[in-house]
Amino acid sequence: MTKKLFETLGQKSVQFRWLVVALWLGLIIAVTFLPSLSSVVQTQNSNFLPSSTPSVKATNLAKPLESVNGTSLLVIGKSLGNQPLNLQDLNTIHNLETDIKKLPLVRSIHQMAISPNRNAMIIKVVANFGKMNIAAATALNQAVLQQLSQTNHTPSDQPDIKRPSDVNFYLAGPLATEVAQQSQSTTTSNRAELFSILFILILLMLVFQSVLAPFLTLIPAFIVLYTVTPIIAELAQHNILQISSLTEILLIVLILGAGTDYGLFLVFRVREELRKGAQTKAAVQIALSRVGESITFSAATVIAAMLSLLLASFGIYHDLGVPLAIGIVLMLLAGTTLTPALLSIFGKATFWPRVVRQGPPKHGYWGRIATWIIKRPVMALVCGIVIVAGLSFGILGNKAAGLGTSSLVAPPGSDAAKGNAVLAADFPTTSINPTNIIFKFSKSVWVNPSVIEKVQNGIGRVPKLFTNPVGPLNPIGKFISTSTLLALHARLGPAARLPIIPPTLLDKTGSSDGSVGSLRTVKAEQNALFLYESYRATSSFIATGGHTIQVEVALTSGDPSSTAAVQDIPKIRNAVTHIAKQAGATASGVAGEAPALYDVSAISSSDLLHIIPILLIVLGLILMLLLRSLVAPLYLLASVALSYLAALGLSVIIFIYILGFNGLTFFLPFLMFLFILALGEDYNILMMTRIREESHNLPLTKAVTKAVSATGSTITSAGLILAGTFGVLVVAGAGANNSHQVQALGAGLALGILMDTFLIRTLLVPSTVILLGKANWWPASTMMASHDILSDKSRDIPHDTRSHLLNRESHKDHEPA
Repeated sequence: MTKKLFETLGQKSVQFRWLVVALWLGLIIAVTFLPSLSSVVQTQNSNFLPSSTPSVKATNLAKPLESVNGTSLLVIGKSLGNQPLNLQDLNTIHNLETDIKKLPLVRSIHQMAISPNRNAMIIKVVANFGKMNIAAATALNQAVLQQLSQTNHTPSDQPDIKRPSDVNFYLAGPLATEVAQQSQSTTTSNRAELFSILFILILLMLVFQSVLAPFLTLIPAFIVLYTVTPIIAELAQHNILQISSLTEILLIVLILGAGTDYGLFLVFRVREELRKGAQTKAAVQIALSRVGESITFSAATVIAAMLSLLLASFGIYHDLGVPLAIGIVLMLLAGTTLTPALLSIFGKATFWPRVVRQGPPKHGYWGRIATWIIKRPVMALVCGIVIVAGLSFGILGNKAAGLGTSSLVAPPGSDAAKGNAVLAADFPTTSINPTNIIFKFSKSVWVNPSVIEKVQNGIGRVPKLFTNPVGPLNPIGKFISTSTLLALHARLGPAARLPIIPPTLLDKTGSSDGSVGSLRTVKAEQNALFLYESYRATSSFIATGGHTIQVEVALTSGDPSSTAAVQDIPKIRNAVTHIAKQAGATASGVAGEAPALYDVSAISSSDLLHIIPILLIVLGLILMLLLRSLVAPLYLLASVALSYLAALGLSVIIFIYILGFNGLTFFLPFLMFLFILALGEDYNILMMTRIREESHNLPLTKAVTKAVSATGSTITSAGLILAGTFGVLVVAGAGANNSHQVQALGAGLALGILMDTFLIRTLLVPSTVILLGKANWWPASTMMASHDILSDKSRDIPHDTRSHLLNRESHKDHEPA
């Protein structure tokens, strides 16, 4: 039935070839009105975590502290002469705050900190969109930059021009860096696409030794890549899908890699049919009837693998599945309609300047390998298993790693890089990328202020984990007492409602100990300003109502994105729980980059463990349906699993033992398994369907020899191209902020595909087929001879007669026994 389907599809694609091309061109025109994929990318991993994870719970616990929640930009105001900020400077900052607050994407503004020498101030601009998407973040970034440019001094300013104050403003922090990095990531994606295309074209030209064949093989993949990304972006814009930067990169390599595979399957078979004497259009029809099933089931395994990601708990994996599955569905349609149409249009010119001459097939290199395997199947199988098992032991040295790159490493020359430099120079590390420790109390801290001291003192007593703690008692660096804090609260009211400039600095009454008192001298005025600024800054550390407080800390183990910081999270959480118990808090949590990355890594490992068996069952059912066997799918799946283990072990050896990485980034094992299992089955399917086809007419040993000889070049070329497509990420990722992650992923997937192509497909599978004999096809082994009436003799007769036999065979399939 499937053969008849693809015979009909091949016939219609050839008959209506110009219409098929026109329809695909129409799709290209239609998607030009849709948004780009880069405009809907979300870049924060924590946005993809389920609500049950501790880091998300901590973030929810901090909801009363508005400055902790929401996407936010940091604006730094710094005096030009490194002098302490005066009232004129504060007035300039106040005016800027007022202007920024009017921007449509801004929800609120908070004063976060003043530098130790009081020459700079951090203002946090909280956005009104909950989850960070790059389009909204870029718009906010540009709007704030425009406001800053109207206030800042520029090199062209004349010395005699009098400005209201000498303050310049900079954009800094994780969000500004994310925007700058995303621009660079888009460059990385474009570079990956360009390098992939160049690599594939060069390799295809070497394989075919022709001008047109490489382009006709790739054109359907180009068209699918061009059309599928706007379609996915449109779905994301309507909140049907969420898109991560990982989706953006993997979509490119998957479409180009899989699309080239499907094109090669068909083009090689067309050339084979032409050598048998078939005319061009007939060759295309026969080729599609033979490999259309292989292409379809190959695509089905990839689609099934991608859709299995819907079972993942981690949002990046969950949301990765549907976009990639949509891409493969469109690629399947193009591979079975557009590719045949193009081949029938260009005919034998496809292989110009080489001439495809009729004659018997040449066994060549792959024929010699097949002959050796047939004579020594046990040796071939043992050699393959020993190599794979040896490499697999490398997995024992693997450990989960953080992202390994600071979230504040912006591309050189960007606005974020300039702002981050000021941030690093004038503020303690706590202000740059803090880890937030949150506590919730049943009673307001304004009623029971002693808990604030207990919390800050408790954190200060754990120097092995925390450094530079900043909280309600030292919000701008210098400590104030709890009694002073209470007096300021009683006198000034809620800190969040205070303007940046004190209503008055004089004629206050109180004690002379520097808390709140007579402020008639300059020194007293400066002290009063410090107290006012300190109390106003507590709005970021004490929630309105006083039931929730937070302390910001730097981690002793280093940058929050580092492996050491991520691995310290269990100890940090235990310490915070202990402090919360001593302070009488009803709830506590740790928020920030390091805890989010820890949860991402943990949930990624969990997803791998529970998705593996489901995916194996689904792919096993697909192979059983295709091969009509219960035996062959078992060792085919086992062979790809061995390929994955060997590739992962080799990755550990290269990246950890040789290159000195702290570990493999959390998503590498998961994505390696997914793609190697799904894409590795492409070559299993092509080889096994060809062995089954040949075994209808030949003894199994000869069928294996002929199948390996016929498919060897196709599988080798496809494997090299697919591995090279992933491998270009090693080159394309260079210079990006997360370059080592992209490079490790590309290298790991490339190693897996090469292992699958040259080891699994060369040694393990053919030798296993020989050793099992007819048992390969059980329970259908006894009926195989009745499924195909084409013999070797019928394959050598003129094509018209052969087509007649094919038609007669399809009719017989429906006749009663």
